[in-house]
Amino acid sequence: MTFPRTRRATLAALLAATAFLPGLALAQEGKPLTVVVGSPAGGTTDTLARIIGRMMGDSLGRPVVVENRASAGGNIAAAYVAKAPPDGSTLLMSFTGHTINATLYRNLVFDPVKDFTPITMVARVPSVLIARKGLPFNDMAGLIAYAKKNPGKLNFAIGAQGSSLHLASEQFKMMTGTDIVNVPYKGTNPALADVLAGTVDLMFASAVNVLPHAKGGAIQLLGVSTREPLPQFPGVPPIGRTVKGFESQAWFGLFGPARMPQDVTDKLYAAVKAAIDSPAYQERMQTEAATAVHMTPPQFGQFVAQDVQDWAKIIKASGATVD
Repeated sequence: MTFPRTRRATLAALLAATAFLPGLALAQEGKPLTVVVGSPAGGTTDTLARIIGRMMGDSLGRPVVVENRASAGGNIAAAYVAKAPPDGSTLLMSFTGHTINATLYRNLVFDPVKDFTPITMVARVPSVLIARKGLPFNDMAGLIAYAKKNPGKLNFAIGAQGSSLHLASEQFKMMTGTDIVNVPYKGTNPALADVLAGTVDLMFASAVNVLPHAKGGAIQLLGVSTREPLPQFPGVPPIGRTVKGFESQAWFGLFGPARMPQDVTDKLYAAVKAAIDSPAYQERMQTEAATAVHMTPPQFGQFVAQDVQDWAKIIKASGATVD
């Protein structure tokens, strides 16, 4: 998933340090707060880190920089932050892969729950089930009926093995009892391009990536992955109306290393919450078909622990692996 290009280059500019977090060691004075991201510059996680980082820095009066450590589905960045001093100077902006990887990778060097201090979720990004033009159905019920009558004939474009979008397709197949073949791609863009070109049948794609094509008629929009309809996709029903209980959204959130002092966690949470509640952030998320979300640190911790269990069921049932 990639947000449209904005003034990303300016978001990581150092801010004048005028105040410091209580509870941080004196050695940290004047040192930038670093937000580590496990994906390349320009992706959704990176863009959110820069937006939140800029606003958080304004609130704290402390420089904030974003550091990209992209590799292994975000595991390199997570391992780095897990080993960082728990003084609030090194944070992780992570995403759904944080909880997926707990089951998907057999040899993680960190525990996604025990080795981190949860601060808050910052956004959710839904997906849209799209289909190429020319298929003999135009709604969710028609897709399911056709797939059941023709097992193995339809295929799913998979932009990234082990991603939440890949696992949404596995969840859909399990819940509908359908046999749809996965076609792996090296990235969302080539996968989406082939659906648009009509060379592959179906795809769960991030709402932000579907938006530019929603009104062009090049693809069919069969359903959104949220419980309620999305205003950005009028007339497109939630998948859950046909497939009872289906819901799948990517989430993004901020963590620190484990054992971070409570006063530091509270100060960081307050700064991030102020950013999330700001009209500018709310409007930006609405434009991107995303939802601005915040949870208290305990709520976010409970969510992460439960999400690990929920994804484990889907991964084990589907047999998905990257090792």
